[in-house]
Order: sequence, then C-alpha cells, then structure tokens
Amino acid sequence: MTREVLGKCPVCGNDTIVKRIGCDECGTNIEGSFQLCKFCKLTAEQKSFIDVFIKCRGNIKEVEKELGVSYPTVKNRLEDVANALGHQQEQDPSISNRKKDILDKLNKGEISAEEAVNMLKE
Repeated sequence: MTREVLGKCPVCGNDTIVKRIGCDECGTNIEGSFQLCKFCKLTAEQKSFIDVFIKCRGNIKEVEKELGVSYPTVKNRLEDVANALGHQQEQDPSISNRKKDILDKLNKGEISAEEAVNMLKE
C-alpha cells in the first residue's frame, strides 16, 4: 500500500519535513532535512480537485459536471487551492466579502443569475 507524505503536522498544523529518503531497489538511504514541494502540502480534497481541474483542462463547466457542484463552488475551491499554494489575491477585503456573499446567495438560490450579475457590476 502506497502512502503519501504528510505535508502538514497532524498535531500542530505546521509544515513537515522529510528526514530520510530511501531506495528499496538498491538500498541507498539519504538522511538530512528535505523540504516538501508546495503541492505536497495540499489536503487530499485539494489534490483531488486539482486532478479533476487538470483532467477537464480548466474548463469550469466540465469541472461542475464532473464533481456535481455549482459554478460558485468550483470558483471557491479553486480560490482555496490558489491560497494554499501561496497565491493570495490582493484586493479590498470588503469587495471580496461582498462578492462571496453574492455568490453564496446565488448558490443557495436566493437570487437569480441575472440579479447576481447586476449586483456584481455595482
């Protein structure tokens, strides 16, 4: 059974490091402190999302169909992964919160797509 390296400590949540690397074929072992790649630090759910996103070649409509989720959910998951990889958007938090609120209302069916578009244009 193959297991993945834990990118985050299950106790404190900090990044983990690899102390030893070995080759089962030739028996070579290397010890030290090795940083994990940033993708190793993603959660299993984030990795699964990225796999589907790449499979669908970034086509959000296809990702929606594959995962059975709405457009706002796909956008939120993509934003979550981007943030986890260190790609934070620099914008006014009040604008970001307003957009999120509008998308949440749309997702819940509280407003129509047309209403959401008009609200986002304001």
